[in-house]
Amino acid sequence: MIVSTKGRYALRMMTALARREKSASLREIAEEENVPIKYAEAIMSLLVKAGFVCSTRGKLGGYTLTRAPEDYTLAEVLIETENSLAATDCTGRKEADCPHAATCPTLPVWRALDETVYDFLSRYTLVDLMPRE
Repeated sequence: MIVSTKGRYALRMMTALARREKSASLREIAEEENVPIKYAEAIMSLLVKAGFVCSTRGKLGGYTLTRAPEDYTLAEVLIETENSLAATDCTGRKEADCPHAATCPTLPVWRALDETVYDFLSRYTLVDLMPRE
């Protein structure tokens, strides 16, 4: 599986923030996107650490994107939340860790698949996930 529930939720949460003109609380985002609050906390922590989202405290505080929605590709958000977009373990880690890398007949196929997935997801931004008016 290339994209887990965590990655799908992260994209939904980022899109929810992209639709707003002001900050939103984690609870608002989690309820709007039907994401369990504990899971939303863990995902938001990753997004803040990656620098995709910033938080402000206080009555009018909450979370906001750090860049314009069109500046986030789906690939970069998923790589940050999934740690990799690799289709197989052997391309998701250093090839030196695999004793078969030098002679593996399938490795070029997995590399090509990974590149195709990355290129495809890089063509789309958060704007593409937002409803058209």
